[in-house]
Formats: sequence, C-alpha cells, structure tokens
Amino acid sequence: MADHARSTDPAVQAQLDRLWALSPGADILGLERITALLARIGDPHLRLPPVLHVAGTNGKGSTCAFLRAAIEAAGYATHVYSSPHLVRFNERIRLAGRLVEDAELAPLLAEVLDAGGDIGASFFEVTTAAAFLAFSRTPADACIVEVGLGGRLDATNVIADPIVTGIAQLGIDHERFLGSDIEGIAAEKAGIAKPHVPLVTMRYPAKVEARIAAVARAAGAPIAAEGGHWFWAAEADHVTYRDAADKVTTPLPRLAGPHQPGNLALAIAMLRHQQALTIPPEAYAAAAQRATWPARMQRLGDGPLTRLLPEGSEVWLDGGHNPAAGEAIAAALRALHPGEGRGPVTTQPETGPRPSPGWRLVVGMLSNKDPRGFLERVAPFADRLIAVPVPDHEHHSAADLAAIAATLGIQSGTATDVPTALRDLANDAPARVLILGSLYLAGEVLAANDELPE
Repeated sequence: MADHARSTDPAVQAQLDRLWALSPGADILGLERITALLARIGDPHLRLPPVLHVAGTNGKGSTCAFLRAAIEAAGYATHVYSSPHLVRFNERIRLAGRLVEDAELAPLLAEVLDAGGDIGASFFEVTTAAAFLAFSRTPADACIVEVGLGGRLDATNVIADPIVTGIAQLGIDHERFLGSDIEGIAAEKAGIAKPHVPLVTMRYPAKVEARIAAVARAAGAPIAAEGGHWFWAAEADHVTYRDAADKVTTPLPRLAGPHQPGNLALAIAMLRHQQALTIPPEAYAAAAQRATWPARMQRLGDGPLTRLLPEGSEVWLDGGHNPAAGEAIAAALRALHPGEGRGPVTTQPETGPRPSPGWRLVVGMLSNKDPRGFLERVAPFADRLIAVPVPDHEHHSAADLAAIAATLGIQSGTATDVPTALRDLANDAPARVLILGSLYLAGEVLAANDELPE
C-alpha cells in the first residue's frame, strides 16, 4: 500500500510532488536502493547519535514514545524517526525534541531527490534518507528509530551499530510482504539484530521465541528476553519492573490501555540493557506520566467533530487495524468499563435480546487489511457500527465493512465520512463512540477536530 502525504507549505508540497513522480508508488523492501541513496548524500546514517532501533507489529510507536520521554527526562536530547504520520508529514522527523519545520524539511527532501532521483527509491526510503541527513546535522545525545515494515529488509536496517534493539508485540499484518506465518514474521522483525548489540524482546509463544533466538544467535546478538532476563507487573496504581541488577517502580502509564504497561516495561528494559546513556530511576517514572502517542486509545477533546454529539458523549480514537490491535483495543474497552461486552462473537447474526455493550464504532479500513479478523475482537463491545471510507486511500467499501459487522451481530450502517457518521449517532446520545480501523483515517479525524500532533 503506497504511502501518502500532503502539506500546506508550498515548498514542501513541491518536493512531495517530485517524490511521487520519481518513486515507484508502492512499498518495496530491500536495502539496495536506500544504501545507494545514502551513499549519494554522504552516508549520514554513519554519523548518527547513539541509536535505539525498535521493531514490532503493534506497540512499537508507543515504545518509542516511552523511550523518548525517559531519555528527555534524564536530561538528554533525542531525535525520533517514526511512521506513518497522522496529519503532517513533519511528524515523522523529530529533531532533538521538536518536529522538523517546513523551512527545514523542503530543502532536505530537495537535497535527497536531487542526489538520487534516478535510483527509484520508495517514498519511505526517501523519507528515511532525509531523516538521517537531518539527524546527522543536528546535535543530539540519542536517536530513536522505528522500523517501518518488517525489519530485516526495512530501509532503517542500514543502521549497523545501534546501542540496543527491541521488538514490541508481534502479530499478523502486511501479509503481502511478510506472509501470514507468525514465526516467519518474527524472524523478519528479528532481522534488526546486530553483532554484540542487545536485542530486547517481549514474551511470545515458545515457537516464536525460539525463532527469534535463532536469528539473534546467527547475528551474534545477545538476547534480553522478558521472562528470562527481565520481568514486569502492573498493579492497581503502579508498574514494577525488575531485572538482575535492580527494580524500578513507576506510575501506571498515562497512555490508555492495559497493554501500555508492557510497552513501558519494554522501553525500560531497552534502556537498562544499553551502556551509552545513563537513565536514573526517576526518569522512568516521568516517562510513564509524560509519554503521549496520538491515535492510540486517545480520548478526543472539545473540537469541531466532538461538538457534533450532544454534551456528555465520549469520543475515542485508535488507529489499530489488525487482529492483534483489535485484541488490545478490546482489553482497553474492558478496562474502561468493566463488566461490559457480550462474550465471543459468532459468524452468524445473533437472535433475541443481548446485553447492551454501550459503544458505537465508526470504522474505516484499508483494502490490504483483514476486517473480519479485526472486527471479531471488538464486536463484543459494540451496539452499533457505522462504516466509512478512508479518504485518498484504497479501502474496503463501507458497504462491505457493514456487511461483515452484521454477521458479527452488530447493527450496522454506512456513512460518507466521519462527520456524517457522528451526526447519525447524535440521536444515540449521550454516546460512547470509538473511531478506529486506520491510522490514515485517524489523521483525518485529528485534523478535523483541530488536534494536531505536536
């Protein structure tokens, strides 16, 4: 699925237009083009501050947010490279704590495209090269790099000597590129392992852990695995992390969802298994309270969209779009309102009365995602679902999504866009609404509600 970006800055948009004209227009894996492109601009990836490299199917963005918050709380400045953006392309490149400015971004993109426009690099590869060029020219103490897709053949994997690598939660996604075998996916993610660099992993099924361990051994990377080298537990009001050296206690994360303490623990483990940065215990506590990551169980504030519903309504937003994300969202809904939900769904419409789960869903999904696998996880919490298109992207039709929802026992309908869906739900007030299914749709929602990521 090709990436997309628009900018209100004419100079940035001019370079994005050039990029679209020169790139193949689709995601492609492999290190040949990015290596050639970086060589044309002086190999900036060889001059980065100490790099923390994070892969995973779900949770890697939140893990990066916790890493950033802890590093900054310790008094360091850090770059961050993440994807995709939600509203502004600039969100992908954070320079020493701030988003890259349009006046900086346009020349960066121009420099990369001028040097390597004939290479046929993808949108993500050009973005990666521009980010590394910016990082190499701006002083900082650390550099957090989120893998885009997979790991072994992802453009970010040109980084040869990170100080630590980590793998967040694993699941099925991007089947076109990574297949549907979870062990094979795990091996691709573990491809970021580097000789003598700690690879920090979460707890996975035994066969998955064995596959990751085999890849790490082949790379000469020591593994620091949850359950063997580090442990965590979430209590009523705090998270406890421990390893062979010490124990760390933090408040519960500000980020919503019962999966977030695990992402926080992974970030703590990564920082405690590297030697380049000294992070005091109080910085971990600060990270739990300060880390934010838009469109991950985010409750929207007062804005043009939320005002379409009557007073007392709640509107939540999550960009989750695969079965593993569906499970995390279901757990978050269960934690927000214990006792709600109607048990496992079936593939046939239900008959007779059932308890009211209370949530109204507004869902849009890209055409390369598995809507049934995703919706099965969240359906037990939904009273009603309105399906919408994802603007400017190839997507499942709203009618198809609504039909799938109906087979899962959800009253379903369609709308032309999110504002129309919310107006349709206004009669259900006060309503609890969750908009989900696509990070691109989430970006449209944030922009429409005047809540731009900072």
